[in-house]
Amino acid sequence: MLLANVLPRRALAFGKTPDEVKAEGTPDWLVPHGFSRASPSNTILAERLTPDTLGQLVALYEHAVFTQEPFWQIDSFDQWGVELGKVLAQRIIPELESPAESNHRWGMTARRIV
Repeated sequence: MLLANVLPRRALAFGKTPDEVKAEGTPDWLVPHGFSRASPSNTILAERLTPDTLGQLVALYEHAVFTQEPFWQIDSFDQWGVELGKVLAQRIIPELESPAESNHRWGMTARRIV
């Protein structure tokens, strides 16, 4: 039953035109919310999730991002947000290593657990 509900995802790729949605009697105000075309997705099936399977999925994702970089005109290995995260992490590490309660305001109180 689960597989039967996953496979119709092809509707994302083929969808319906606005005219097809209208022909089904859909109210005009809902027509823009119908299925558009050209939104393909991938469905990957595996017998079970193993470390090897997970590694293959991660490699596939990394390859997809790497090959799309020239089209998006980005360098996924040099992103400002990643660099900022590294700088912020260096400030937080001492707070996490200290047994005292942190005074830093991150929306939560950090305490050492162990």
